[in-house]
Amino acid sequence: MLHELSRHLTLPAAPTQDIFRAVNVDTGMVVAERVIIASGAAKRRGLLGRQALDPDEGMYLVPCQWIHMFGMKFPIDVAFLARDGRILAIHTALRPNRLSRLVLWADGVLELASGALQRSRTTVGCRIDFVEV
Repeated sequence: MLHELSRHLTLPAAPTQDIFRAVNVDTGMVVAERVIIASGAAKRRGLLGRQALDPDEGMYLVPCQWIHMFGMKFPIDVAFLARDGRILAIHTALRPNRLSRLVLWADGVLELASGALQRSRTTVGCRIDFVEV
């Protein structure tokens, strides 16, 4: 189980496959129903090899300050989160074969189905909480 993920986004030493719901605290809207936390070896693979991402799915890569889309087959929304869950930067519909910007103060990156940020009215400055499902 992740320790205090909803408040500090801290992870245990061992990787986990627990599923969390990502919630925009400012709007009260669910950003994604099923978010997998990826650290270590799972983080290196990310969403590569997937053919698509369901609208309610996501992956949180931690630690992470930038991503690449080389080898991806579909666009995604990307939110760079500070340790407290505040969104520092976003990319909407980041397309395959592109690089994200480097966000030096980011603790991790939330990868979502394209359109998820707009649907949940999630913008820079909003705070994301992860709730165990």
